[in-house]
Amino acid sequence: MSKMRVTFLGTGTSQGVPRIGCSCSVCASPDPRDSRTRCSLYIETPEFSWVVDTGADFRTQCLRAGVKRVDAALFTHAHADHVMGFDDLRPFCAHGKQLPIYGSADTLDQLASTFEYAFKPAVRFPGYIHPKPVVVTGCFELGAVQITPLKLPHGRTESLGYLMRVEGEPLFAYLTDCKTVPEEVEAEVAGVRHLVIDALRERPHPTHLSTGEALEVIARVAPGSAWLTHLCHDHAHAELEARLPLGVRVAYDGLVLDLG
Repeated sequence: MSKMRVTFLGTGTSQGVPRIGCSCSVCASPDPRDSRTRCSLYIETPEFSWVVDTGADFRTQCLRAGVKRVDAALFTHAHADHVMGFDDLRPFCAHGKQLPIYGSADTLDQLASTFEYAFKPAVRFPGYIHPKPVVVTGCFELGAVQITPLKLPHGRTESLGYLMRVEGEPLFAYLTDCKTVPEEVEAEVAGVRHLVIDALRERPHPTHLSTGEALEVIARVAPGSAWLTHLCHDHAHAELEARLPLGVRVAYDGLVLDLG
């Protein structure tokens, strides 16, 4: 295996694409890249594997991608489209194994409130998920990967982006669910080899980057390559990708990046 393999389990917005009851050209598209489940990543290294977010489609995503091992779960924030598949982490807690769950204090508090049965030992049952909450306050390591949390404004809440380094090299940055990217975060991820960034739609949105805003961030950060994610049904994959600048691509469900 390469230093790191990233599988995009989901690349869609909170309602997914196609949207229920919608017959627009994107929702009716025969292009499989236009079918988007809720945002999630699966990351593998030779010694460690983890997911970023567990949305409502998480079980289906794991089956589709053949996920068999998860050693930890990272959360960006606690909105429903990023956490409601939390219970489907159960298979990775076999025989009472505790699974480290990383996130901000607010995110972990909300998870503990929503999934109280999992976080309170007094009401735990055999076979249920056994989370080990880890409050993210600074850099931490998963195997040989050093991970830096990045605070991002997301409407009335805050989301965590993650920068991942291997042997000191800034290899991969994930910035989803954000309205802006603060200057200090842009400086942290400057020159990263692969940048994944929120690009919800063409029109401005109160809590997400638009396509144009995302492209402005990419131009300032100057990554080796950039990938747009968290897309709604305003975007047809082929049409959007055909007009993007060199080095900027559209992520899609099932995309695999081998970062050697």
